[in-house]
Amino acid sequence: MKPGRRRALILLILVGLFLLLNSSLVWKWMYPIKYRLEIMDAARQYSVDPHLILAVIRSESSFQSDRVSKKGAVGLMQIMPDTAKWIVDQGDFKPANEDYLYDPVMNIRIGTWYLQFLHARYEGDAAKIIAAYNAGPGKVNGWLSDGQWNGSRDHLEDIPYPETRMYVQRVLYYQDRYERVYDDELH
Repeated sequence: MKPGRRRALILLILVGLFLLLNSSLVWKWMYPIKYRLEIMDAARQYSVDPHLILAVIRSESSFQSDRVSKKGAVGLMQIMPDTAKWIVDQGDFKPANEDYLYDPVMNIRIGTWYLQFLHARYEGDAAKIIAAYNAGPGKVNGWLSDGQWNGSRDHLEDIPYPETRMYVQRVLYYQDRYERVYDDELH
């Protein structure tokens, strides 16, 4: 093969790969949605951005409903049992059995209710909501009142807990990805 044709073939292959990698099919494969109906129902019921719910689930459990963390958080949205009990009482939920946190429908509803609760508490500020989902509102309120963190997205590096700092960054990243990939599909 002549050098000019070889370069043209390589260029054609590279352009083809670029187009393939930028196709919505590839992006949807990289950022899947499982439990779409359950997420959309909870998002509508509690007025929470479905992209945020997806980002939390992706970060917490990678869509594995039987996941249990080392600290004891359970299910898709990795809810601590004590927090779940409080949410069940506050939100007037009626779990069918003791293993309700393993049920994707209940876990998504309880987790989304909690995101809505945090949304109201932190006036819709995504960084604070996500930090509180991970570390708890008490810790976040302490950081804010002590001036350790001003609560802004631009100062995530000031979050005192490295785990929470990385968690907030990861959830915001995934939320952005899900918004870009599923821009008009989830509203």
